[in-house]
Amino acid sequence: MGKNNVRQIRESLLMSKAELARKAGVSALTIDRIEKGMNCRMDTKRKIILALGFKLSEKDKVFLDDETPPAQKPKRRGKKKKRDRKK
Repeated sequence: MGKNNVRQIRESLLMSKAELARKAGVSALTIDRIEKGMNCRMDTKRKIILALGFKLSEKDKVFLDDETPPAQKPKRRGKKKKRDRKK
């Protein structure tokens, strides 16, 4: 979960969720989820920061704990291939 000031900043600008979503080019549901502390992509954070009128260098004013861990290689899921075994 990510702590942020999106809601507080949006409300101080007298902006609705729908308006911020339109400016940022994301859905209102995405804005709602982010305001509730759910994580989002780095690109989405960038769009929201700019839509709120901040510079990217001011990201810490919007997203407080932006300690995004390095990307991990996804685990492979699926059927294992059967190998021919010599007996």
